[in-house]
Amino acid sequence: MTHTPHELAEEFPEKADLIHKLKETDAHFAKLAEEYHELNREVHRLETRVEASSEEHEEELRKKRMALKDQIAAMLAKAD
Repeated sequence: MTHTPHELAEEFPEKADLIHKLKETDAHFAKLAEEYHELNREVHRLETRVEASSEEHEEELRKKRMALKDQIAAMLAKAD
């Protein structure tokens, strides 16, 4: 399988340890991270045309991914 861009550890490389810690200690953060991971994989499959989708649907998923990333970034900033 090809490399999937936009993984959380790539998006926040300086916070990789904190991401790992919060996944283990904060259920809400763990849920958001899992949702982000699943959505990111789906977007990647659509972008690489492994799965077919409309442009509108693909864009909607990208927006959802960005919103999740923003929530995660806020939690990381607060926990730092």
